[in-house]
Amino acid sequence: MFVFRNNTVERFFSKNCTFSGYDDISNVPQEVDGYVWFYQMPVKYDVEQLCAEVRGYAQKLNFVLVQVDKAKPFIALTMDENAYSVPFTSGTELMAAVTDYNAALLQAEADYANVKLIDIREFTRRYPADEVFDWKFWFISQMGMNPKVTKPFMEWFARKLGEIALKRKKCLVLDLDNTLWGGVLGEDGIDGIKLGGDYPGKAFHYFQEALLELSRNGVILTVCSKNNEADVLEAWKKNPFMVLKKDNFATWRINWTDKGTNIREMAEELNIGLDSFVFVDDNPTERELIRQTLPMVTVPEFPAQPYELPIFFRELVEKYFRVYSVTGEDKKKTEQYKANAQRTQAQKSFVDFDAFLNSLDIQITIEQANEFNIPRIAQMTQKTNQFNLTTRRYTDADVRGFVEQGWKIWCISVADKFGDNGITGCVMVNDSEIDTFLLSCRILGKGIEVAFAKKILSMLREDSCTELSAQYLPTTKNAQVKDFYEKCGFTCTTENVSGCKGYTIKLADADLSIKEYYHITIK
Repeated sequence: MFVFRNNTVERFFSKNCTFSGYDDISNVPQEVDGYVWFYQMPVKYDVEQLCAEVRGYAQKLNFVLVQVDKAKPFIALTMDENAYSVPFTSGTELMAAVTDYNAALLQAEADYANVKLIDIREFTRRYPADEVFDWKFWFISQMGMNPKVTKPFMEWFARKLGEIALKRKKCLVLDLDNTLWGGVLGEDGIDGIKLGGDYPGKAFHYFQEALLELSRNGVILTVCSKNNEADVLEAWKKNPFMVLKKDNFATWRINWTDKGTNIREMAEELNIGLDSFVFVDDNPTERELIRQTLPMVTVPEFPAQPYELPIFFRELVEKYFRVYSVTGEDKKKTEQYKANAQRTQAQKSFVDFDAFLNSLDIQITIEQANEFNIPRIAQMTQKTNQFNLTTRRYTDADVRGFVEQGWKIWCISVADKFGDNGITGCVMVNDSEIDTFLLSCRILGKGIEVAFAKKILSMLREDSCTELSAQYLPTTKNAQVKDFYEKCGFTCTTENVSGCKGYTIKLADADLSIKEYYHITIK
């Protein structure tokens, strides 16, 4: 990435970055992967000049933005007016100038789809001002931040980039006793557990409220508890202070089986990888069990005191669940995964698989990429690992750029009698090559992936495409799709020692028939 800056910041970014001169916008390189705008408080004592310079940075930003490739990410960091002290003033004028500058950054984000804003104050306000800015290093090398904060800044910035890329854990596994409420349900009873009212009950009540909001923002909640299931179901129903109830959980395991086995079962039921799970339990023995038996599951330490739960929740969000934006699809996650569990149970009652699929009333909607679905398409490229033929990661700016270049991009929405899964897959075709083909794991196992592929091939054939190429690029997680293109009628033409495979298909000769129980609508 290329970093626009007004002082020395090289040590705070990766070695792959290149940098402008100090306050130099004369060169806007086009061959880079993306851009960072990092202008900090200039060092001046004349407040009038200082304010004018700060406001002038916004004009320079706009000059740069009209020149950069709109398909490449542009990360803009805000300015902190408290980066160092300006003597002889109350700071009111300066605060107004910085507010105007930060407002200009916010407006740039609204005007340009590739601009993403990061608030530097989230980082700087963790430290006293004299720990963020050090005059010694300013005089030696015009360094705008203290090198002592290099490592934490780089970690924080990497995490913020991950949020922009929409990378986060998918599922939170929760214990019950002394985790979602105080006390032990089997001993204290429904009315005896500590939830609501005075401390410590109010702390657990807050924790449940916070978790409910987390669920509403796309994180799947599940329960894994050593308890009698009937007691828990009754508590969910009858305790008046209970915020999280049965319907708020995608699935649960409330039994006396070891929690490692239970979590494996839930991962299989939900069809998501164990590395997408975060396990929260007050019992250190249970935490250690999961760390030892399921090392891919993230296991944070639980607070010793209930009053620490708000801080614990904030850390959970910051480390594992925060994303830059939440889509409408994210907000439906719990209901979608609950419906998936119902499908799994329904399938067990059918001997004939085709009869089961026919009973589902599968509705498939295929839609071209547009302003409304592009954020979701980009999100899927960032998050989908198992059913992803090439695992190429793209931002929403990338996808918009591909559309402008003439790529054919479609997304797929799937619904059945159990519920609507929303947008769950996409395909990107560049000229006569499939660049990306992916589907969410929650719709797999019903042949939808083949029906989707064949319909896309049929549409391309109708659009005068005669031959199409594709690739399978192996990763540690996508082995299940290594033969997918063969199932769709493609011919493997190349394969190297790493397992990378190249394919072609002549559309005129291809069998593109689709089972009648897939009801497909094209928008």
